[in-house]
Amino acid sequence: MSFSASPRPLWGPRRRSLLASAAGAALLAGCSGGSESEERAAERSAGDAARARAGKDSEALAGRYAAVMSAHPGLAERLRPLRAEVVRHAAAFGAGGGRTASPGASSAAPDSVSASASASARAAGPGDDSGRVPADEKGAVALLAGAERKLADRRAADLLEVPGELARLLASVAAAGAAHVYLLTEGDG
Repeated sequence: MSFSASPRPLWGPRRRSLLASAAGAALLAGCSGGSESEERAAERSAGDAARARAGKDSEALAGRYAAVMSAHPGLAERLRPLRAEVVRHAAAFGAGGGRTASPGASSAAPDSVSASASASARAAGPGDDSGRVPADEKGAVALLAGAERKLADRRAADLLEVPGELARLLASVAAAGAAHVYLLTEGDG
């Protein structure tokens, strides 16, 4: 006597129920994808805001350099390379309308960023942080070093709040700012 084997077992899930379960899982995954894309959009907008803020900060710092160089022409040779690098940072963050720095931007941009800041440079007393340039060169350099230090610290703190590529850019620019602080304060000890 032979038993005829049934093509499917009588117990367990049927093919239709498996297909329905798979379709339901796909629908659920599609629904949860909306919140993921919302998270990405929120992360992207937070990143865009941080990028814009970093660009404006670099432009303002370049303006401070220009103001110090205007008030103290004897410092211009020492400060010009640092200011040019700050202008490149602003361009890398997309300040001035561009999203990335172009090779030609670094040669033309240093004189174009915050020219009004150098025109409005006024002498101030030591320790004045109102945007005025101190009357003495040492105080003016200390003002720049303090601005660089404060900005580098803020950028280092912002690293935790932004997506990967922007975090790398912020880290690089924060490190450059720390190097600027060293170069500005090197002979003042």
